[in-house]
Amino acid sequence: MDAVTYPDPEVISFISETLIPLRVTSDTKPLSEVFNVKWTPTLITLSPEGIEHHRTLGFLEPKDLIASLLLGKGKYLFDSEKFPEALITLEIIISDYKHTHAVPEAIYLRGVSQYKNTGDPAPLKAAYELLSNDFPKGEWTQRAYPYRLIG
Repeated sequence: MDAVTYPDPEVISFISETLIPLRVTSDTKPLSEVFNVKWTPTLITLSPEGIEHHRTLGFLEPKDLIASLLLGKGKYLFDSEKFPEALITLEIIISDYKHTHAVPEAIYLRGVSQYKNTGDPAPLKAAYELLSNDFPKGEWTQRAYPYRLIG
């Protein structure tokens, strides 16, 4: 990722404006043990308290890296029950990073965040319908499968 992804201007801008990055090699103890890092690159999104919210393993192209980091931010906000803020982040992934691997999970989490924010189950079914249409064999479609029954 040092040759292709990290030097990308969009990646540099995103990381410098959005995150507090810390680079640790996989053999740096005790952090590599504490966070169970066995291979590089391993990207972990942590809360300010050091709680893990998202993990990505392996090489990513610049757009996929940004989408994955945004997903980590969205999951942190979701886990912190900051649903309106999570929804903003998840919408960015869905609209601006359409062709990345983060989109299906973002669609799923958007539906769940909308439900948790409003109590209305309709967004859960909408998430399933979008996932089943756009990613019929996908993992997140399978996870959303029960939502098809919502009336």
